[in-house]
Amino acid sequence: MSLSISFDNSYAQELSGLYVPWHGQQWPDPQLLLLNDALAQALGLDPASLRSVEGVGLLSGHALPDSAHPLAQAYAGHQFGGFNAQLGDGRAILLGEVIDPHEARWDIHLKGSGRTPFARGGDGRAVLGPVLREYLVSEAMAALGVPTTRSLAACTTGDRVLRQFGMEPGAVLARVASSHIRVGTFQYFAARGETEKLSLLLEYAIARHDPDLTGVEDAALKFLERVCSRQANLVAQWMGLGFIHGVMNTDNTTISGETIDYGPCAFMDRYDPAVVFSSIDQLGRYAYGNQPAIMLWNLARLAEALLPLIDPREERAIARATEVIEQAQAEYRKAWVNVFTHKLGLTQPDAGLIEDLHALWRGQQVDFTSFFRALPAALRGNTDPVAALFRSADGLEGWLAHYRASLDDPQATAELLEARNPLYIPRNHLVEAALTAASDHGDMAPFHALLERVQQPYSAVAGMEDYAQPAPEDAAAIVTYCGT
Repeated sequence: MSLSISFDNSYAQELSGLYVPWHGQQWPDPQLLLLNDALAQALGLDPASLRSVEGVGLLSGHALPDSAHPLAQAYAGHQFGGFNAQLGDGRAILLGEVIDPHEARWDIHLKGSGRTPFARGGDGRAVLGPVLREYLVSEAMAALGVPTTRSLAACTTGDRVLRQFGMEPGAVLARVASSHIRVGTFQYFAARGETEKLSLLLEYAIARHDPDLTGVEDAALKFLERVCSRQANLVAQWMGLGFIHGVMNTDNTTISGETIDYGPCAFMDRYDPAVVFSSIDQLGRYAYGNQPAIMLWNLARLAEALLPLIDPREERAIARATEVIEQAQAEYRKAWVNVFTHKLGLTQPDAGLIEDLHALWRGQQVDFTSFFRALPAALRGNTDPVAALFRSADGLEGWLAHYRASLDDPQATAELLEARNPLYIPRNHLVEAALTAASDHGDMAPFHALLERVQQPYSAVAGMEDYAQPAPEDAAAIVTYCGT
């Protein structure tokens, strides 16, 4: 079966200077391991065609159709607070864009496709474990309603790659995004003082993500407002799920408001604002509780990059951009309250009740996800499941009394909570077990079982109780790695 796909290439055509044309590496034996049929169909692609030899060539970067214009994107970025004026796709290529049946534009991007001119000493490859982690977690996030890049396919390459624990199977992830434009993309031109090219990038980003701003007065400022709003709401959703991105550098912050680059990411088990899972975050810069402040810090870096386009008078530009960042802080606070209002089934926001709950959790090692699934029983009169999550139940009954008094109909709210709060998330011990089975033993069964659960996160399935349980108390601490 021949491959039926036609790429558009607006990024390549309109943003000269922001990429290097580049082809992926040739692999000894590329094989399709996973294909997201539902996503392929939503994009207007034929899954059967993607399973063909030509399709595997595309999804692995091994052999591309003529309509593809493969390129490695250039961008800058603050990494753990330190600025690098040239980063870029060191192990990834953008193949081009597809237009779905609803006329929406989507990037098709390969991660682990080999060294590029931006590799900075890296080997440009990806290994199976991190590829499967990104596939699993990004699809879980999509099922939870969080804006995210999506995973279209995972391919093995037929070679083995040296990483910290030895030789591991090589792999390539094909992912989909509404774009891969980042805060760091704007920083790239800003750092070079190339205001004309910065203006072209802004025009392109607006046309792609905020077309109603095309040609309007103060477009740069209004664009900054839109990006701030998207990021504020995104991070509020992360916080409501206990999700920890792990590496919130400005080159991992999209202007689309999509979660991108699932490297050392994890879902928090027991509540702890200081919790970190990433092996490279030694000082806890990107800990769970720091994510809102880092989000605002990253947005301030975008504002700095846009200053010449906001107002030619620097002082005026700074004042106007600062106002937008301050508004973003207020918008995040409102979004955070709304997220927990929704999770608790409240009819009206009650910031005090929500803050009291977070205070109640501190130091108690309460399983974050299980708490919200135990609340319905408490509303039906059985507080034992909730109380069992706490080391000390001091203060719990008082909070529950306040909570019940805030509800018009506790019984109806109990049903709402089960529909709004996930039972199944990618729990770290389950993820690690699935990735180890796949990488070390070639056994994909645990991965498929976990993927099926997190793609349907709300409804309990008989016999799958283990997937909803916290990690055992004596389980080893989980450390996550970016895969490079």
